[in-house]
Amino acid sequence: MSENRKNVLLIMADQWPARLMGASGHPFIQTPTLDQLARNGVRYTNAYSECPICIPARRTLMTGTTTRRHGDRVFGTTNPMPGDLPTLAGTFSAAGYQTHAVGKLHVYPPRDRIGFDDVQLCEEGRPHLGSVDDYDIFLSDRGHTGRQYAHGMSNNNYMHRPWHLDEASHVTNWASEQMCRTIKRRDPTRPAFWYLSHTPPHPPLIPLGFYMELYRQLEMDEPLSGDWSKDSGRLPRALQMVRNFYPQYSAFEIADIRRAFYALCTHIDHQLRIVFGTLREEGLLDDTIIMFTTDHGDMLGDHGLLAKRTYYESSANVPMILAGPAGDGRIGTDRVDDRLVGLQDVMPTLLTLAGIDVPPTCEGMDMTGDVRREVLYGDCLETAGGSRMVRDARHKLIWYPAGNVVQLFDLIEDPLETRDLGEVAEAADVRARLETTLVRHLWGHDLEAGWVRDGRLVGFDPGAYTAPPDRSFSGQRGIHFPEPPQAAQDKMVGFPQ
Repeated sequence: MSENRKNVLLIMADQWPARLMGASGHPFIQTPTLDQLARNGVRYTNAYSECPICIPARRTLMTGTTTRRHGDRVFGTTNPMPGDLPTLAGTFSAAGYQTHAVGKLHVYPPRDRIGFDDVQLCEEGRPHLGSVDDYDIFLSDRGHTGRQYAHGMSNNNYMHRPWHLDEASHVTNWASEQMCRTIKRRDPTRPAFWYLSHTPPHPPLIPLGFYMELYRQLEMDEPLSGDWSKDSGRLPRALQMVRNFYPQYSAFEIADIRRAFYALCTHIDHQLRIVFGTLREEGLLDDTIIMFTTDHGDMLGDHGLLAKRTYYESSANVPMILAGPAGDGRIGTDRVDDRLVGLQDVMPTLLTLAGIDVPPTCEGMDMTGDVRREVLYGDCLETAGGSRMVRDARHKLIWYPAGNVVQLFDLIEDPLETRDLGEVAEAADVRARLETTLVRHLWGHDLEAGWVRDGRLVGFDPGAYTAPPDRSFSGQRGIHFPEPPQAAQDKMVGFPQ
């Protein structure tokens, strides 16, 4: 490999909370591969998705910028990648790397390679955006044309059942195998940047039967519950919208949802062993930088909530594991780092470790460097479902503009976020300090709509709440042969509105 430059493998899962790893202290989830990866490097405990929704989070990852710079905090399905921002893939390509992606990109148009030499695409059944992806083509070649969603489960709901086709046809197996083949087909004269983007454990919850049975042997951990979250009528509008959108699942149903979700996680973990085994047998493992992260988490019933779009730990705190080449002292081994990091930091970190100049457009920081941020800001949506966050080394403040509700948590004393200190007199100084910090970060619609007045948060009155029906059946997919029409490409479905 020229100049002894290191390969880079970036692995992203979709909707995987940071706590769902053995290395994070979870009592029984089975993640032996990720646990070993953490022992081989460093695990960042305070890693966050600045906007815990798929598309904005991935734009942040791929540009090293915040929502303010890349322009999306609302899930813009038809927003092209900003042309003035160098991408992570494009920067590696310009530095002479071969660059290849497998899995989910979540960009528009879907076949935009955003700087990669090639992409083998899986977009979770979105042919209406203008492209049949490679995973659908693979299923068709195996005699399953249009039947990716014949299981009847939804991308945005929590019904579950075992995978309906043969094991080799599961998307987790397909993505892992395609990455292994990509590694084997590399140009041996050039370093490589590989991006493996798994679509699970994001719903649909369709685990292989084996993994579901594995977790049926175990009594599930119970959802978290805080005093502030017990009365739905007193919740901020954004949280009422989430609770209304999803069914009121029983304790038994929540436990089974968690089983299915954990099963998808363990399936990915086991398939990563094949990818790492391929690197080892090809003689590349000691010369490869590996990072694992996710775009956001999932509440999984914690505080009576599901999915993402909130800034509680289960939704916004993401796994972030970084393992360097053999003997790389910049990263070390078996380390835990509690600095505040975000997805914007992935691009400058990987480029720095690879010896490539970081584009001046990047707003993130090298996670292996000596400089640490004091606060991390996050923003999500511009509707009644929106929220803003600012987090320092100890406290997290969450602001809901609809109703002007502020919550405050002490994550040292109360890491499970069971006690809201927003109205506690003893925490008034902390709240005031973090509110001032939050106001300094607000931009765009927040200011134009008058949500801030004279430097203070005022939000807006959303009016009486009338819960709408879910006419999209949570964005349910159908049979995709013949292909569905290219209609309503910019319409968001399957989410609380």
